[in-house]
Amino acid sequence: MKIKPNVATSESGLIFNPATGDSFSCNGMASFILAAMKNGETEAQIKNFILEHYDVDTARLDRDWDDLIQQLKQANLLEV
Repeated sequence: MKIKPNVATSESGLIFNPATGDSFSCNGMASFILAAMKNGETEAQIKNFILEHYDVDTARLDRDWDDLIQQLKQANLLEV
C-alpha cells in the first residue's frame, strides 16, 4: 500500500493532497506510518517495527491499521 506520490506529508502530521486541495492532520503514529509508506516500506515492515518498539499487541495494531487505511482510502490518499 502506497501513498500517492504527489501527496505532501510533514513530521508534524500535516497532509496535503494537491490534486484535490484537501488538507488533513494526523497524530504522530499515523505520521510515522505515512512517512514509512512514502519511503516504500511494506505493511509487514511497518507493523513489525511498531510491534518491536511500542507496547501494543497484534490484534490492536491490526484494528488500528485497518481504521487508518480506511480513512486514507476515503480521503483518496492511497494509490490503487
